[in-house]
Amino acid sequence: MISGRIITLLGAAALAAAFVSQAQTNVYRWVDKDGRVHFSDTPPPPDAKQATQKRMGSGPADSAVQMPYATQQAMKRNPVTLYTSSGCGDLCAQGRELLARRGVPYSERNAELSAADAEEIKRMIGKLEVPVLRVGEKHVKGYSEGSWQAALDSAGYARAPLPGQKVPPPPPAPEAPAATTDQQPAAAAPENAAPQAAPAPTQPR
Repeated sequence: MISGRIITLLGAAALAAAFVSQAQTNVYRWVDKDGRVHFSDTPPPPDAKQATQKRMGSGPADSAVQMPYATQQAMKRNPVTLYTSSGCGDLCAQGRELLARRGVPYSERNAELSAADAEEIKRMIGKLEVPVLRVGEKHVKGYSEGSWQAALDSAGYARAPLPGQKVPPPPPAPEAPAATTDQQPAAAAPENAAPQAAPAPTQPR
């Protein structure tokens, strides 16, 4: 009698596990080269267009955050990093707004608080200026919507998030020290803007 009850319980557990697995099926939608729309539970081919992914059914809380399939693939190949400073102002704010508008996950690094990040900026653009957008192995100096859009397009990021997608914001950077003798990163002009003259060094008296 007990053995029969155990077998029944094991069978119910297996059935429940199968149900949960099915309830969390990923459904992919894409358009082939002939313009035909496909729906499948397997990832689309590399040449697919307008590919999106959706998790069907109820699952863990973190599965509610969904991203276009193109963005998921771009994240693996070309992660995005935004280099900023505490005094970056409007340029960095506009950059963050563009990334949020496209639903692009990214990490943010404050060059004032990390010597390693400051050196990385110098290595990329030859000087300490922010913002700098790094997409994979490529980078864009300064904020220019056209240049940022082109860099993200080239990396394969979707132009817009899925309906209801919530992109977690990067963790807030700690406040920079009020007084410091270290060189502060200046706000960089867009790459297509005319170069500005650097401040003349102060002569010792």
